[in-house]
Amino acid sequence: MVYRSQFVGFGGYLPKRIITNDELSLTVDTSDAWIRERTGIKQRHIVSEGETCVSMAVEAAKQAILYARLDVQDIDAIVVATCTPDKVFPSTAVEVQKELHIKNAFGFDVSSACSGFVFGLSVANNFIRCGQAKNVLLIGSEVYSRILDWNDRRTCVLFGDGAGAVVLSRINTEAENGILDVYLHTDGQYSDLLYVKGIPSQAKDKYSIHMNGPEVFRHAVSKLSEVVEEALKDHHMTYRDIDWLVPHQANLRIILRMGAKVKLPPERVIMTVDRHANTSAASIPLALNEAVRDNRIKKGDLMVIEAFGGGLSWGSALVRL
Repeated sequence: MVYRSQFVGFGGYLPKRIITNDELSLTVDTSDAWIRERTGIKQRHIVSEGETCVSMAVEAAKQAILYARLDVQDIDAIVVATCTPDKVFPSTAVEVQKELHIKNAFGFDVSSACSGFVFGLSVANNFIRCGQAKNVLLIGSEVYSRILDWNDRRTCVLFGDGAGAVVLSRINTEAENGILDVYLHTDGQYSDLLYVKGIPSQAKDKYSIHMNGPEVFRHAVSKLSEVVEEALKDHHMTYRDIDWLVPHQANLRIILRMGAKVKLPPERVIMTVDRHANTSAASIPLALNEAVRDNRIKKGDLMVIEAFGGGLSWGSALVRL
């Protein structure tokens, strides 16, 4: 039997420490006006001592499980999207399992940079569709402050730390809501446009983000447009059917460009980039958590979720809450 999966729980965690653009301008050649004009970002959250990829993931997961009105032992699988784990291994997912005392589940990490949540969503959805799991905890948790060169204004102003989580549960395929489809793409020929040099065991000064900003922007807009159109065409829908666009929060200009392409006004596009900056795989679940909890996104609404990241990788999901 084939099942469908549905979002039933939402959670998020942002570090307590906030760094404003003005604070950054004290240590790097930039300004609040320069950052806002190019990115839309006003501030970002950065981990303090005691906050880790695992600790943030755990806090977001607790909220999502509580929202879903489930017990932790109801969770069958844990998937964590991250490219900034605390350890090379074991995976962040099993560390979360340990902290939450989840007994009868399996877990692992997915690494696909800023597209990680959408790739993880596809994995979680497939576990449910094939009957291998009934309730899946999907988390995006990132500590990008670990891999930034804080002297490079082209990259250090863009990113922040945080975690978001959702719980997916099995429903009957006859239901009209749930995850309708997930679409994934990669193109390795562009892998040098956005990458992290080095590995965690090396010295920190050899481990930082390198990005060709203009080329990443160009590819992001075109690829995201294509993958959204792919989803709508497959389901015989048009832009008029979309209630909400929930994009990866990378850059305000990309987000607004995508909103215009799908003919949605800014008030129908979920935006947190101004306050969270780019939290990579955590950005979409953080945005979902905020928009569901403040009652913007309601039961029955049709969402298009989309993300673009290093790889190059990109994807979309068509979801009716």
